[in-house]
Amino acid sequence: MDESRKLFVGPRLKRLRRDLNLSQARMAEELGLSPSYLNLMERNQRPITAQVLIRLAHAYSLDPREFANDDHERTVAELEEVFADPLFRSTPVARLELRETIENAPSLVDAINRLYRAYQAMRGAREAVTPNLSDRDRAEDAPQVNPVDRVRELIHEAKNHFPELDEAAEALAADLVGTGHEPFFAIAERLRAKHGIRVRVLPIDVMSDNLRRYDPHRRQLLISELVDSSGRTFQAAYQLAFAEMRETIDALAARLEPADGPARRLLRVSFGNYFAGALMMPYAKFHAAAEVLGYDVEVLGARFGASFEQVAHRLTTLARPGARGIPFFLVRVDSAGNVSKRFSSGRFPFSQFGGTCPLWNLHSTFRTPGHVVTQIVELPDSSRWFSVARTVKRASTPWGTPDPQFVVGLGCELKYAHRLVYARGLDLAGADATPIGVNCRLCGRVACPQRAAPPLMHALIVDEMRRGVSPFEFDAT
Repeated sequence: MDESRKLFVGPRLKRLRRDLNLSQARMAEELGLSPSYLNLMERNQRPITAQVLIRLAHAYSLDPREFANDDHERTVAELEEVFADPLFRSTPVARLELRETIENAPSLVDAINRLYRAYQAMRGAREAVTPNLSDRDRAEDAPQVNPVDRVRELIHEAKNHFPELDEAAEALAADLVGTGHEPFFAIAERLRAKHGIRVRVLPIDVMSDNLRRYDPHRRQLLISELVDSSGRTFQAAYQLAFAEMRETIDALAARLEPADGPARRLLRVSFGNYFAGALMMPYAKFHAAAEVLGYDVEVLGARFGASFEQVAHRLTTLARPGARGIPFFLVRVDSAGNVSKRFSSGRFPFSQFGGTCPLWNLHSTFRTPGHVVTQIVELPDSSRWFSVARTVKRASTPWGTPDPQFVVGLGCELKYAHRLVYARGLDLAGADATPIGVNCRLCGRVACPQRAAPPLMHALIVDEMRRGVSPFEFDAT
């Protein structure tokens, strides 16, 4: 190695240590270094010296050229070939991003290459069976991103705030107030008078499998009697969104998701729901009331004729410049811990897959149905959050049928909690916080008695002679 040339090999050094299942302290001891110096090398804040490279070679039977060889250009070319596949046509990756990934996450690069090779092998096997596939068939056969995950990603990137829908809903709400009718009847009358759509609430024997259905031939919006008053207003408002805002909704969905398919259709549904909530809870009036009432979800629901979940969802959309609300996140879980809804106007780190931490009192809230439960939680990055949770129901259920319940959690960073009615009387600065993780596979907390799976980013340690508090132990460095 040319001693005049500084060589930064932090990611490769860290990968070697993890492959050997060594802690930083153990490797530093074996190399005759201080743990702090090894840590600096792993973070590319110090170059590797020729002496350290020789010690690595002797200690772990390595070829020094494995570290000294600069093969970035070859790896960049390989990754560029991977991302040139039609599978990634809608998500191009810049060469600079590839270089940064190679330098900072070499294990991730290896995983991408191995996964792509497995995908190529699978596709090759299919083409061997059906050799006359067209390019279009091959593209359609490629694995697709889950449309639900895609829509969640797009809405999250927009911080769940869509000004054009808010402004249109606010103007329409002002027109409806002028009619003097309650919101549901005002919306129903608007649908009838302007669009020739009749709203009907039908008995369960007619609407056995649907809560809402639109019949375009008879121009009727059919709503089940099991849907409560706030739900009926919401469903009528959703229909009005497509009657009056179809072009805006279509254009917005096409702008965010150019490819026509399930993801774009789901986006349209999401925008219809957004408009419905904004019509029931017009931005300026709702924001002002939320500030005055200390974000009391149930009082806001009573004032605007909305459910707990509808209000909580609306609170995550208040990002208008000059009239911003608290940046809330929302999560909805069932009794098995499955996440069926999540939104955030802040920076709460939701996981893309899996459930939530069992130490979060979202789950225990099922034991106190109808009651609001609060909690201060702390994530592994030391950020603290204030959480409000309550059980909710989608609709009434007939006797003898399952009664599905969910818990809606609404939260914000602890620094905003003093503005909430739910935090009055609490010592927010001195209060203890419950340590939680995003979920088990993404949490690096050690000795957690609730751990259900080892973390993905840490090496598992199996000791046949010892059983700790947690069933899974791992290298936390």
